[in-house]
Amino acid sequence: MEHSIKISKEACQGCVNCIRVCPTEAIRVVDGEISIIEELCIDCGECLRSCCRSALGIYEDDWNRIKESSRTTLVPDPVFFSQFSHYGRPDNLEDVLMSLDFNTLIDEADDAFDLSAYAVAQLISRSSRTVLPLISVYCPAVLRLIQTKFPELLSRVVPVLSPLEIAATLWRMRTNSDAPLTLLAPCPAKITMVREPHGKRVSPLTNAVTVRKVARSIMAEGDINVENESVPRKRNNRWIQWARRGGESRHVQAFSDKKLNILAVSGMRNTLDTLQELELGRLRGVDFIECRVCDTGCVGGVGTADSRFLANLRLGTIETEWNITPKELSRAEELFTMDIWPVTNEYQPRPRLPLYDNVADAMVKLQQMKEIYNGLPHIDCGSCGRPSCQAMAEEIVRGHGSVTDCIFKLREGISALASQIVKLSESQPHTLKRKGGKS
Repeated sequence: MEHSIKISKEACQGCVNCIRVCPTEAIRVVDGEISIIEELCIDCGECLRSCCRSALGIYEDDWNRIKESSRTTLVPDPVFFSQFSHYGRPDNLEDVLMSLDFNTLIDEADDAFDLSAYAVAQLISRSSRTVLPLISVYCPAVLRLIQTKFPELLSRVVPVLSPLEIAATLWRMRTNSDAPLTLLAPCPAKITMVREPHGKRVSPLTNAVTVRKVARSIMAEGDINVENESVPRKRNNRWIQWARRGGESRHVQAFSDKKLNILAVSGMRNTLDTLQELELGRLRGVDFIECRVCDTGCVGGVGTADSRFLANLRLGTIETEWNITPKELSRAEELFTMDIWPVTNEYQPRPRLPLYDNVADAMVKLQQMKEIYNGLPHIDCGSCGRPSCQAMAEEIVRGHGSVTDCIFKLREGISALASQIVKLSESQPHTLKRKGGKS
């Protein structure tokens, strides 16, 4: 299993803040060293937000090497267009990239996001009420969260590839080129999507770097004046609004011939609550759920350069045409029939490591784990370096810890030992004892 969270063990101070916020209990801090269980990590970035020692970072490709290659081709995430205060229109920023000798897949993104929204709208209209609501898969961390904690909901995840991947596929079809394509990603989850794509075997994207890295690189070039050179291009800008909560939902609604009941949530806590409600069958009447693990949407990703609130504000000022023209509808229908949008690999749960290869021995270890857990305090304090007492019990059974790693069990042991020492100190050799209790 791939993940894009980078660890600096030298910087880790063992504060265990990260293990408390990880939604899948993927992090351990033992003997002052942090480690990540790859099978459980969903690349949501919650641990990066909590780390104040820079012990965690994002593993991305080398931007300096990429930008030095001839005519670098970029696939910008919609978030990228919200990171600059002095380039008011997306066209301005596109001209800046062109002036720096970067090619960008803007036209392909227009088509790809329209196709994705159209495909979702079609799937909703063709689904029975018992199958609804369907769940957006645009946020890769949400898909991994479902695979890890809510596998029974996988049948509700829309089998549509990321529009960023679809844009790359359209470009390769148009140019017949195998040149490298670099994704500008706002989070580690989308970086991992390039290395380990969901829904297909190989990604059409080649490299991935953070939006923050590229934005700061452009800012270092100074203010590039393109206002007078830029000729406004006739674009709807719908796809750029996917960077914030509700943008995808509104795009899907634009392609639907009926009013949809859509739930759009952002933030890890809200996403978990929504998936739990859906799992319990409490979201009847909802057609589509758009989830983003980052607050306010992708603009809140840990790989962005600017405040999510300012970025959200700028997106609101970008002129966006939500009415679908007959030409745009015809183009979406044409691309839909080309079958470049559906996933080719069925979504599968992400299995946890078994306690033992042999089933009988695994059952024995499971019983041992229950017994150990019953003896722990059940307060999930994290002082042992594990996220919960349940995780602590599992680690002990796997041979990666002992009961005395729990500070409460250690204190009980010390207290018992101290009592025994006091009792022994009051004892006398039997040769010095006399009848009647006098020595």
